[in-house]
Amino acid sequence: MPELPEVETVRRGLQPVMEGARIVTVEARRPDLRFPFPERFVERLEGRRITALGRRAKYLTMHMEEGPLLICHLGMSGSFRIEQANGAAAPGDFHHERSKAATHDHVVFHLETALGGEACVVFNDPRRFGFMLFGEGAAGEHPMLKDLGVEPTGNALDGPLLASLFEGRKTPLKAALLDQRLIAGLGNIYVSEALWRAGLLPTRAAGTISGPGRTTREQSEKLAGAVRSVIADAIAAGGSSLKDYVQTDGSLGYFQHSFAVYDREGEPCSKPGCNGHIERIVQGGRSTFYCRSCQE
Repeated sequence: MPELPEVETVRRGLQPVMEGARIVTVEARRPDLRFPFPERFVERLEGRRITALGRRAKYLTMHMEEGPLLICHLGMSGSFRIEQANGAAAPGDFHHERSKAATHDHVVFHLETALGGEACVVFNDPRRFGFMLFGEGAAGEHPMLKDLGVEPTGNALDGPLLASLFEGRKTPLKAALLDQRLIAGLGNIYVSEALWRAGLLPTRAAGTISGPGRTTREQSEKLAGAVRSVIADAIAAGGSSLKDYVQTDGSLGYFQHSFAVYDREGEPCSKPGCNGHIERIVQGGRSTFYCRSCQE
């Protein structure tokens, strides 16, 4: 499933075309995705202007002028594609085949862009695990968004905040980082990478990096910095493009070429001075990759 960097990459790819655009018509080519489309889905979108395209955790948010908030989730295989009015696909470097079958083009937004041109934005989802729902009022009031934790993309996530969130928690550190009520948008891949950068074992209790003392303070600061940096690096690289994920122009991200531990079981650890090897364990039904030699 696309993680936060992939969703942010999609948002940035859509933003120049969608922000400020007027939705002329909408084609909903089936009644549902993972969930049924909201009542009067097409009617409530047509004629509206998109004032802002945002992201909260792994959700895309389309803010409408005098209209509902549209909340989108890519699911396992969902992707957006930008097309010109003449039907030609936007330029992109197609390193791997992606779904182009019209049977998987489930929603099409026909737009009049802010500059007066025409464009289509197509949502394609072979597995139909994605969804589109309406939210009324502020984005944070929707049930799917209101309980989400702090975003890991800014300076709000620092050592003291992380220590306070994890104080007294006996759950494994990896599980605490994946708790969306604490930190919004972190997923399996980037948690493994951040823990490796911070030199912390995924199995240790989350509360062990909290409390008084120089060591815990340094560990919480290092982990907060590692989370922010791994997310920033992944966004800059365009995401990871695992499985069916593609960017809005059809090209793939390349952060997977920079993985230090994820999916590298048995390979030598790349941390300078470390002679260990990457190991894999299963936590909560998910693979965790780490180096026991340099993570403590």
